[in-house]
Amino acid sequence: MKVEIITIGDEILIGQIVDTNSQWMATELNKIGMSVYQVTSIQDDEAHILQAFRDAQSRVDVVLVTGGLGPTKDDITKHTFAKYFSDELILNDSVVKHVKSMFSKRNIPFSELNRLQGLVPSKCTVLHNELGTAPGMLFDENDTVFVSMPGVPFEMKGLMTGQVLPFLRNKFTLPFIQHKTIITYGIGESALAEKLETWEEELPAILSLAYLPSPGKVKLRLSGKDFDKQSLEETIATEVSKLQHQLGELIVGYEDDESIVELIASLLKKNNKTLAVAESCTGGYLTCMLTEKSGASAFFVASLVAYTQKVKINELGVLSSTIEKHSVVSTQVAEEMASGMLKKSEVDFAIATTGNAGPTTDETDKAVGVVCIAIASDSGVYSEEFNFGKPREKVIHRSSNKALELLRKEILKNY
Repeated sequence: MKVEIITIGDEILIGQIVDTNSQWMATELNKIGMSVYQVTSIQDDEAHILQAFRDAQSRVDVVLVTGGLGPTKDDITKHTFAKYFSDELILNDSVVKHVKSMFSKRNIPFSELNRLQGLVPSKCTVLHNELGTAPGMLFDENDTVFVSMPGVPFEMKGLMTGQVLPFLRNKFTLPFIQHKTIITYGIGESALAEKLETWEEELPAILSLAYLPSPGKVKLRLSGKDFDKQSLEETIATEVSKLQHQLGELIVGYEDDESIVELIASLLKKNNKTLAVAESCTGGYLTCMLTEKSGASAFFVASLVAYTQKVKINELGVLSSTIEKHSVVSTQVAEEMASGMLKKSEVDFAIATTGNAGPTTDETDKAVGVVCIAIASDSGVYSEEFNFGKPREKVIHRSSNKALELLRKEILKNY
């Protein structure tokens, strides 16, 4: 069964808000075996909405619409629905009563404008919106289901979870859709594709593979669709087992499993070890990653953004002679930063980053994108130099992810 999501609102088209509704809806629809064929964003214009409805009905089984519902004059969705289905608006007493109740609880005066929210097309099934004043509307006409919901995310989610998804599950015989996402670190997309070429060519017909690269990692999403749930699960499990055998330590986890930060946190906590970070080019981004979730205090001790040579020398003990000989962007300086942070914070592991995030190279002749990362521990200090290219944001993100990858490897070597 194919679904199209239509979002109505100029605020989306001018970039005033980000459309998070479609992403959430697509995820939930996929869970029940429905595939999103298209996502369309349109303006608050009757002719545009009507054309979008006609186009959607010609290609999908279900059309989910968000936005354009409310008491103001620019909220025209229900009027357009009435026109599309050759219908008329009628006042729904239950909706009016609900709106009055919500206003009363908030000590807000109830006006005639608010009463208009009780107007709905006579042909629709009204979906009670307990979290807001604008009701949802469901039409099951001409072999196509249309559902209209408010654009407010928590109101839409309430209607989808409580009423729309159950209705779709009951109306259609749906296949099982399953995804398994494998997370790899330490190998690029093209190298990974080359390594998996034979395996990918031999995948069963009911499965498909997608490569999802991002800074520092590549996700492999294995997707399958079948009416036999057990057979589908067994097929995916077999292929994942083959991947595990082929990729080994390149696999660091699975979607919905732990992130790289959570893996590191788990390793440090398990072994009762601590961590500190000395950042230069990453400017605190690595620290944010490590402390984003609660519980970081169990392993994370300290962070220092040593952005200038003076701070590197005074706070971390980097020798000025090392900077003069090798430049501030060098593995030698990174190692002295990491060793200094290890000693200063009295931790078991320390990470250091130094490099040129760009767009300028400041006090070094190293190219933009060159970053040196060091990991220090009681076992010694280890460093590598990388070139992450441009732009600045990419360099910072990839440097931070690579630092975590190197740290994970060093922890696994020792414990």
